[in-house]
Amino acid sequence: MGTAREVFGDALPIAERYAAFLANAGVERGLIGPREVDRLWERHLINCAVVAEAIPDGAQVVDVGSGAGLPGIVLAIVRPDLRVTLLEPLLRRTTFLNECVELLGLPNVEVRRARAEEVVEEFSMDVATARAVAPLDRLAKWALPLLRPGGELLALKGERAAAELEEARPVLKRFGVRTSELLQVGRGMVDPPTTLVRVVTDREVVRDGAVGRQQRAPRRAKASRKRSS
Repeated sequence: MGTAREVFGDALPIAERYAAFLANAGVERGLIGPREVDRLWERHLINCAVVAEAIPDGAQVVDVGSGAGLPGIVLAIVRPDLRVTLLEPLLRRTTFLNECVELLGLPNVEVRRARAEEVVEEFSMDVATARAVAPLDRLAKWALPLLRPGGELLALKGERAAAELEEARPVLKRFGVRTSELLQVGRGMVDPPTTLVRVVTDREVVRDGAVGRQQRAPRRAKASRKRSS
């Protein structure tokens, strides 16, 4: 819990309420496996919280396929300056997410029941996050159209992160990606550090055949780089 205090600071009591809700209602409703309860903090909460290192101040964030709220709810807890939309198509999961938001008192969070392709015309986000949703080539098709020109996708990935990035390059090129790289965040907090695939759209991004307006990308926090292209 020493690391949790360092990561969450004054928001630790809120994170503790979320962990308790995950360990009970989350398990009962099948959103978290019972074997995950003993490692909720290291494997899930802290692992997600350190993603905040790579997100600019005051960003609008969409968490694609939010599920139990990882990483979206965790990011909203640790970074109250963010405006987070939890995008999830399944009713039982959005019900759980709405209960979480009410229980935790998170004014910076909105729950939206929809598929990514259904809200493309409405969304122009700074950052899209995703964890354990789909391989990067499929995830990119869903998440990148939700971003404003210069926006970025931060996908939490495991051992296959580099391989997924290579496999996804044809899709990324089609979506006008300017930068794609692997980042590691949370050094000294989690072992191993959390691996992110970071994909930044170009200033002009294709949406359904239309070219988006030019806009400068937001400043982002520093994070260690493993690979760039």
